[in-house]
Amino acid sequence: MESIQRSTAFYVERLGFDLRLALPEEDPFFAIVGRDAAQLLFKSVAPDVMAQPNPTRHHDALWDAFVYTANPDALFAEFTERAVPFHEALGDRDDGLRGFELQDPDGYVLYFGRPQGS
Repeated sequence: MESIQRSTAFYVERLGFDLRLALPEEDPFFAIVGRDAAQLLFKSVAPDVMAQPNPTRHHDALWDAFVYTANPDALFAEFTERAVPFHEALGDRDDGLRGFELQDPDGYVLYFGRPQGS
């Protein structure tokens, strides 16, 4: 389905993830992308079932995924070179995390980071 192809292309081409699985091969509705130990799963249920990112449900539901990275500064620099648009730039948060946010083409917000001082 088109949405799976668009979604996986963003993660593979822009974020450097690997496409680990797409089924069925000729017109996938399910896919797994991964980078290092992180993996994300995508599933297209039906054309009339739209994505519903957490931030659209409630203002306190900031992220759809937290992706741990030991070096958020280096990953931010890599994504900057790839011209990835950021939802929130790299920085230290009041809750003790260091990292950054990005929003994928389906509106899902991902936080890439780690606890400060680790």
